[in-house]
Amino acid sequence: MSSKVQTENSFLEKTFKLKEHNTNVKTEVLAGITTFMTMAYILVVNPDILSATGMDFNALFTATALSAAIATIAMAFLANYPFALAPGMGLNAFFAFTVVLGMGYSWEFALTAILIEGIIFLLLTFFNVREALVNSIPINIKHAVSVGIGLFIALIGFKNAKIVVAYDATLVALGDLGSPGVLLALAGLIITGILLAKKVKGALLIGIVATTAIGIPLGITPIPSQIISAPPSLAPIFFKFDFSNIFSLDMIIVVFTFLFVDLFDTLGTLVGVASKADMLDKDGKLPKAKQALFADAIGTTIGACLGTSTVTTYVESASGVAEGGRTGLTALTSGALFALSLFLAPLFLIVPSEATAPVLILVGLFMMSPINKIDLNDFTEAIPAFLTIVMMPFTFSIAEGIVFGIMSYVFLKLCTGKGRDVSMIMYALAVIFILKHVVEKFL
Repeated sequence: MSSKVQTENSFLEKTFKLKEHNTNVKTEVLAGITTFMTMAYILVVNPDILSATGMDFNALFTATALSAAIATIAMAFLANYPFALAPGMGLNAFFAFTVVLGMGYSWEFALTAILIEGIIFLLLTFFNVREALVNSIPINIKHAVSVGIGLFIALIGFKNAKIVVAYDATLVALGDLGSPGVLLALAGLIITGILLAKKVKGALLIGIVATTAIGIPLGITPIPSQIISAPPSLAPIFFKFDFSNIFSLDMIIVVFTFLFVDLFDTLGTLVGVASKADMLDKDGKLPKAKQALFADAIGTTIGACLGTSTVTTYVESASGVAEGGRTGLTALTSGALFALSLFLAPLFLIVPSEATAPVLILVGLFMMSPINKIDLNDFTEAIPAFLTIVMMPFTFSIAEGIVFGIMSYVFLKLCTGKGRDVSMIMYALAVIFILKHVVEKFL
């Protein structure tokens, strides 16, 4: 038995280079479980959003879990990074409420747009266009992206726990602190905080499990009637494409929007989480960015065939990184759990959002550290970094935060005689951002 374990560990070491990344199997597996637990909500939320279009909810559950498993495992072996992927929030809402319910197109039309987007991304990645975009972002903005994602993911945690709620007069307000759900989330925040302060290994995961357990007597955590079930059939949504409007202006606009949001959400997530994990090289570049972007493009293309919206790299990957995840073994663990969830859906889906919210809030803290690396003395660097940070939570979009950061960087450098500091790719991006907003205004 000991020989078998040594052989397995040798295989994992050779495949994921654990020692080189100063990690071990236990840490990586624990990090992968944590990442999955903070992302498991997508197994319910994505089908709930997309089913508003008339798509089959049960089939969407299978498509969500399967696409996440395939894309995350691809990330593990192609890039050896601890990043997990799944159908993206925001992109699924655009799919359902704008393209289908707003513009009046069928969900088959929207899936076709996702397929086209995935194929374009594969081509852009193959020809190193996406990698060039990653490397062109200035180092201070890269660090700012990490901090901005921290605030963004913390806001998601506060929102999921209903500690912060929407309010007309002030946009946001404090929720009902006396409600059972908010009290459970606050208890989870305290429990997890204590575990972190005591440097307990696996504090985030233990916090999720403990909070979920506390939620049972409160009636928040449901008790499943069964644990094992067969995956629902994909038949109602599998390969359901509509190519009849493929050359229409609307299709071009829809594909462009999917491309834009996914591109910069993914770039932001990769750069931000990698910055936190010290994975960027001395020049601020992400090694193996091309392989990571390939995994993302593969996930989107396969996801469209399975019947779900754009698959993208998740900011919740930061929770696994915070637990010490540094290699593809973290991603492989998360991907395996997504595959397992196909058969254990009742068990995985009992984790309430109040139990994962505290982890998201605390991950926001972990993501703040790169702010120490930002040059705040040069205002042509500090202002773009600041706008990148604050616009992510204020617009509830990683992509828009990057847009504000890049636009302000280009204009400030150009108008202060430092135009040579700006790469041609950054100038091109600024022009594209302007054109995008002009087109959106007049169409």
